[in-house]
Amino acid sequence: MVNSNADALGIIFPNSYDTLVPELVGKRLMASIPFAGRYRMVDFILSSMVNSGIGNISIAVRQNYLSLMDHLGSGREWDLTRKNGGLNIVPPFAENGVKLYTGRVEAIANLLDYLRRQKEKYVVMSDSNIAVNFDFKALMDEHADNHADITMVYAEEEIPQGFLKPRIATDGMYYTLNVDADGRVRKIHINSKEPGVQKLAMNIYIMEREFLVKLFEIAFARGYSYFERDILAQHLDKMHVQAYEFCGYKARICDMQSYFRENMKLLDEKNLDGLFAGDPIYTKIRDDNPTRYINGSKASNIMAADGCVIEGEVENSILFRGVRIGKGAVVKNCVLMQDTVVEDGVKAEYVISDKNVKLTAGKEVRGAETFPVYIAKHQVV
Repeated sequence: MVNSNADALGIIFPNSYDTLVPELVGKRLMASIPFAGRYRMVDFILSSMVNSGIGNISIAVRQNYLSLMDHLGSGREWDLTRKNGGLNIVPPFAENGVKLYTGRVEAIANLLDYLRRQKEKYVVMSDSNIAVNFDFKALMDEHADNHADITMVYAEEEIPQGFLKPRIATDGMYYTLNVDADGRVRKIHINSKEPGVQKLAMNIYIMEREFLVKLFEIAFARGYSYFERDILAQHLDKMHVQAYEFCGYKARICDMQSYFRENMKLLDEKNLDGLFAGDPIYTKIRDDNPTRYINGSKASNIMAADGCVIEGEVENSILFRGVRIGKGAVVKNCVLMQDTVVEDGVKAEYVISDKNVKLTAGKEVRGAETFPVYIAKHQVV
């Protein structure tokens, strides 16, 4: 694992876009949603920071964060159990009592005293709704070379359908950019409906720590809530905001359909390599046996984590840790989370099962590619 050597600290916002996947965040947050067989969404951005030499990372939680605390623990798997720096989980609070923050400004306001005491030159901020293997060191180098006040990351892509569904204007806002020939951001569009490929922000930012403290002190005093809407978009003429294009592989989660689709895309080896072939992605260790394929079982184009036992037939599916497929069961095009039990004779197709779900013997559950059936945690069908 890379030792801490970057002159930067990290801040992760784990609750961003929770409202876009309400089925998956009833008792968890976006950052702790299981993804890709054995990981949680937070593992990707957290591992990317650690791999880039960032060893002082705060996670500004808002609600439903017990599952995240259980997953991260002391940060040992990410080499973040340290006397100085390390992993810092910040619960919501305000001077006059407990308060759930609504936007990044209020979240950072809870961290201002902490940020003033730190020594690092830069701060990198990120949401956790995108699974990506990101090189923060390259971002820091380009930010310094451009002498920018703020650098924000974007990717060239069409606006996902999950963002275009009718909803409250501030419910999971997304941002597209107008960038000039020098890479400077000239305009930020909020919840744009423009068709075609756009410069869609990934909500990853870098700026100097002292600049951030001054900026957010003023913003909080003025009653601002949202960093992008209330600060960046309104003051582009007064700040040097630079754009940084990310061209690598990413999986953006913005609704249940995208969650299902992005998991299934990892069955393509090209996509799997795009996400995992670079620096390692770390996660919570669960000591278990390798997947066992019992005599008579069939498996085709699957991703199976450790601890699985397969007696039936599985095709084009993602199996998380400890999934059991019974004898005579047929599972196709499914995402089955940790410790799901599919009993004998079950037929399941286009199903997303949450943790500890049981499909009892002989049942048939079918969804569609555009509308997978979701079974909530601990449910018995």
